[in-house]
Amino acid sequence: MRIEVVIDVKTILGEGPLWDVDEQRLYFIDSFGCNVFRCTHDGREVRAWDVPSKIGSMALREKGGAVVSLEDGFYALDFDTGDVELIVDPEPGKDGNRMNDGKVDKRGRFVAGSMDKVEDGPNGKLYRLDPDLSLHTLDTDIIVSNGPCWSPDGGTFYFADSWSGEIWAYDYDLDTGNVSNRRTFAKIDTSTGGAADGSTVDAEGCLWNAQVYDGKVVRYTPDGKVERVIEMPVKKVTSCMFGGPNLDILYITSMAKPPLPRFPSDGVLRGSMFAIHDLGIKGVPEPRFAG
Repeated sequence: MRIEVVIDVKTILGEGPLWDVDEQRLYFIDSFGCNVFRCTHDGREVRAWDVPSKIGSMALREKGGAVVSLEDGFYALDFDTGDVELIVDPEPGKDGNRMNDGKVDKRGRFVAGSMDKVEDGPNGKLYRLDPDLSLHTLDTDIIVSNGPCWSPDGGTFYFADSWSGEIWAYDYDLDTGNVSNRRTFAKIDTSTGGAADGSTVDAEGCLWNAQVYDGKVVRYTPDGKVERVIEMPVKKVTSCMFGGPNLDILYITSMAKPPLPRFPSDGVLRGSMFAIHDLGIKGVPEPRFAG
């Protein structure tokens, strides 16, 4: 196993690594820097787009461009012009919340949640944006929405409220996009200051979770057991996804500055995008939003 820095643009809050198989390009965001970035698998040909507010997540669209969860709702981003257009604000008037992590299911629906800005109250919800741009609520009473992803067959949905100390699994109905039977998939030891952040699932059905403020990436078997723990060069790792030409590089985002004073700082590599090589494991292609 080998860990290297792919690109260091000192993201204030780097998030959402997204490898697109069609373009063979790596996307990621700076949530607090209000940017979307794109580069090659090895960090070349960097391109950036500005967005008008904090960004929680993004997904590429089948018809081009992206759908992004900005501070106050879901927007369409046009890569050619840089324009953003509001699709829907799911929480009008809730100034204490912002939108956060999201991903696309196998039928092209975008699932993303909101969070409490001071990471204190259970004021967030989990939403599903369908290809017809209709909005649906999947779960409620969430402090910080993080880590949505699916099992390779799409039938199990994983999600975390970071400060609950748990990663949850739900039954996921691919025909309707509805969730049911929420249960605890894995417990996180938050006593060391860490919490569950972004996740991805590999081709073997194992879940990888970036444990922010604890500097770890943990692989869980499909039954929720810890299979391995990778210690990272920085504490504030935020999300992960497999990519590269063979889908066998694990990309890890990190943050340069903690969002709140109570969180730890890091050294010179803070805010870098990392790549873990030679794991002998492959990911699965990320779907595009069908709307």
